[in-house]
Amino acid sequence: MTDGVAEISLAALALAFLPAAVVIAVLYRWSTVGRETLYAFGRMLLQLTVIGYVLVYIFDASHPGIVLAVLAFMMLVASWIALRTSNLPRAQLYPRALAAILVGGGSVLLLVTQGVLSLEPAFEPRYVIPLAGMIFASSMNSISLAAERFEAEARRGGDYQAARGTALRASLIPITNSLFAVGLVSLPGMMTGQILSGVSPLVAARYQIMVMCMMFASAGLSASLFLLLMKSRLGLLKPAAEEQRPGDAGPPA
Repeated sequence: MTDGVAEISLAALALAFLPAAVVIAVLYRWSTVGRETLYAFGRMLLQLTVIGYVLVYIFDASHPGIVLAVLAFMMLVASWIALRTSNLPRAQLYPRALAAILVGGGSVLLLVTQGVLSLEPAFEPRYVIPLAGMIFASSMNSISLAAERFEAEARRGGDYQAARGTALRASLIPITNSLFAVGLVSLPGMMTGQILSGVSPLVAARYQIMVMCMMFASAGLSASLFLLLMKSRLGLLKPAAEEQRPGDAGPPA
C-alpha cells in the first residue's frame, strides 16, 4: 500500500489488458478498425507513461514558471483538437478557440484554485495541473460539439441566433447527462480515487460537487464565448441549397 492506495504491479496491470485484447481481436475480424484501436492503445500507453515521469519532475520542482508553461501547452493543444470537427480552416478559427478556452476555462481554474481551495502556494502543481486538465478538456469537448452543430445549423439556412442557441444546447448535452447520472449511475474518477485512498466519502462528495460545477461552467463559458466569436464567420457557412448553383451543374447533355 502507498498513501492508502493499493499499488498495482506491472504483472497485475497486464491482466487489465486481457478483456481489451479480446475486443481488439473481435474488431480485427468484424471490421477494419482493429489496427486503429491497437494504435490508440499504444499511444495511450506511451502518453500515460511519459506523463507519469513528467509529472514526477513537475511536482518535485514545484516552480511557478514550469506550471504556467504546462498550462499554456495544455490550452494550445486543447484549442487545436477542439476544432477537429470543423470544416472551416483551423487557422482561421484557432485564435477564437484559444481565446474561448483561455477566458472560459482559465477563469474557472482561477476561481477554483484560489477561491474554493485557497491553495498555498497558489501554483501548487499537485492540484493545479490535474484540475486544469479536467477544465480544459471540458472546454475542448464543448467547443468541438458547438463548432460542429453551429456549422450544421448555419448550412441549413438558420440565422445566427438560432444556430448559436442550438449549438450551445448540443455542446452541453454530455456534461448535463453527467449531472443527472452522477451518484446514481456512476461514481466519477476523482471521487472514486479519493475513496480508494481512504478519504471520507462525505469529503470526496464535496470535491466531486466542485468538479462537476467547474466542468459545467468551463464547458458552458467556453462554448458561449466561441459561438460569440463565430458570428463574424457566419458568412463563410453557405446554406446547403447554395452549395451548388443551377449554373454550376455543367452544360446540358
